[in-house]
Amino acid sequence: MSLGDEHEASGGYGGTGQTRTRLPGGGGDVYGGARRGGRSSRSLVTVVGVVVLLIAAIAFANRGGDDSSSDGGGEDKPEAAATAATGTKPVQSKTSDIPTGFAHDQQGAQSAAANYSIVLGSADMFNKARRHEIIDTVYAPDVAATRQADLDRAYSNEKFLTNIGLSKDGSAPNGQTFVSRVIPVGTKVTATSASSATVEVWYTSLFGMSGESSTNPVTESWYTTTYQLKWMDNDWKVTDFQQKDGPVPVGRDQKASTADDMTKAIEEYGGFTYAR
Repeated sequence: MSLGDEHEASGGYGGTGQTRTRLPGGGGDVYGGARRGGRSSRSLVTVVGVVVLLIAAIAFANRGGDDSSSDGGGEDKPEAAATAATGTKPVQSKTSDIPTGFAHDQQGAQSAAANYSIVLGSADMFNKARRHEIIDTVYAPDVAATRQADLDRAYSNEKFLTNIGLSKDGSAPNGQTFVSRVIPVGTKVTATSASSATVEVWYTSLFGMSGESSTNPVTESWYTTTYQLKWMDNDWKVTDFQQKDGPVPVGRDQKASTADDMTKAIEEYGGFTYAR
């Protein structure tokens, strides 16, 4: 389930809000379905313009640094240099396979919030043992126990699991793949001190069931979650959060992928460890 869907199903990580479950529209198999209405002339001009820009960029990149036919004689040309990463380096340590050990600064707080968003919105949250590991790693000890109890109640709700197509133990039916993935787009620090930080994470989420017989196909949603983080035991820990919808971009005129392509993508493309 996406981070946003998990919030709504459980009342928000700790049952702090009204229970609300968002489910993909039922009926029909959108995979491999028809495109939306035909492209307008404006859309066609935009696409042609992008293609022209790409061709120009490729031609420019392939010009090479030593052009004997060009003017300038023996003038020195700038040397090529690889793009260097900026900011705090990504963390190397993990706890329960979750990135930990973030820097004690604003960059570290943003990296922690982004990485915690990913694991809290993952399909692992539907496995009880794994869910407990995630909560114990991500949350501050003084709130972890309460969050765990509330989330256990939410994720063991049979009606909720049935509605999204999962069995009582949180597993997907044979021949189908359960998808719940969060992809951070950006982060922003809105408040900070030596022992705390408030970080907003804007992200898109994928949630649903990938399979030919799925009635809940994988859909996309957009959210912004504001995390309250506390510096303790040489790392950032979550103490609270607030979530809102969007910002939501305008959808493109793209054909939905087949169930097979979606399943392969989920299985073959891994996630990232985020750092700034």
